[in-house]
Amino acid sequence: MTSVSLIQGASRGIGLQFCKSLLKRSKDATVIATCRNPDSAEDLQKLKNDYPTSLHIYKIDVTKESEVQQTSTEIPKIFDKLDLLINSSAILHPSGRGETSLRDVSAEGIMNTIAVNTAGPLLMAKYFSSLLTKGNGSFGVQDSESKKTHAAVLVNMSAKVGSITDNGLGGWYSYRMAKAALNMATKNLSIELGRGKNRVICVSLHPGTVNTDLSRPYHKNVPNLFTTEYSVDCLLKVIDSLKMEDSGKFLTYDRTEMKY
Repeated sequence: MTSVSLIQGASRGIGLQFCKSLLKRSKDATVIATCRNPDSAEDLQKLKNDYPTSLHIYKIDVTKESEVQQTSTEIPKIFDKLDLLINSSAILHPSGRGETSLRDVSAEGIMNTIAVNTAGPLLMAKYFSSLLTKGNGSFGVQDSESKKTHAAVLVNMSAKVGSITDNGLGGWYSYRMAKAALNMATKNLSIELGRGKNRVICVSLHPGTVNTDLSRPYHKNVPNLFTTEYSVDCLLKVIDSLKMEDSGKFLTYDRTEMKY
């Protein structure tokens, strides 16, 4: 049975690796990849050359609701369902570095960070939830009870620093706040999309500290830096293990449940 996955933020890093891994794992896999500037996404375009019929690329800047809405009307013309939606685009801060103290905080920095990390994924859920409810449950584990089955899985890529309970160091105001708010959005989505018979599992996932552009300024301080391949392999194992009872949870790459 053909699975259809949508990876938002697919031009590089974890999002790009999700596209690669999903396409490699099954000849029947279809992947829809979205990013801000497809024409300049060289690695994604190279992947398209390798999978010309299985990979479909669309333009979405999640900070522009009109683009999200427009693309959500184009995709159903070709695909009548989604089995998996992964929101992976993220920024640490417009400056590229997290704030270390209050003197670094600005309203513009906060709002821009929240626009990408929080509002963007929520808008994706708003406009693509109707396709998710038409999924065939290709990802995750179906429960034997009909009242606990699911149609699709929605993943918001979060971060450990978005846990309020786990925050012992402070700093990174914009990024911490944005990811904490994203976790709340995930919880809300799990409630709303968990109603009815075409339920959607909604989770926040922490990928570990991964070798990407976002974390690059801090690599020297990371003792256990993951490759994108390793992180995504772990995350897909988590996704494959999900049941409806997991909806609303904040899980790490090794399936440890984080406290909000």
